[in-house]
Formats: sequence, C-alpha cells, structure tokens
Amino acid sequence: MTEAAVAAWNGRYDAQLGAEAIRKGEADAIAYGVPFIANPDLVKRFKQDAPLNEADPDTFYTHDREGYVDYPTLAA
Repeated sequence: MTEAAVAAWNGRYDAQLGAEAIRKGEADAIAYGVPFIANPDLVKRFKQDAPLNEADPDTFYTHDREGYVDYPTLAA
C-alpha cells in the first residue's frame, strides 16, 4: 500500500488565499496559527468576511493569559 503525501501550508494566508491555494491544488490544507491566536472565532470571521483582530507578537510564548484569552470575539 502506498501512502499519499499531504501538503499543508502555513504563513500569511487569509481566507481567500488559502481557498485559492487549495482550489489550485497547491496545498491540501492551510494552517492558520497566528490568526487563530488573535481570533478565537476565526472560522466564523472567515464565513462572514469579517475583519480580523491583529495579533500582538509581544504576548506570544509568555506565562500570562494576555495574548491568548483576551482577544475579542465577534458580537453575536
């Protein structure tokens, strides 16, 4: 049995660029690491074409809650 390779890309993709890369066969999946940190509701934002929160890299990899659980979500 032969295993198929899966290409997952990451880095500077937004919803449109990610969808285009998959549609063109350039990637099988897109990972959204930093955008997910700043936008806990990223999927909802992509579906609604809503603006994204900007991530604050100064709060990455700290021992505090700031930067991980304090980004605002979209209003219901």
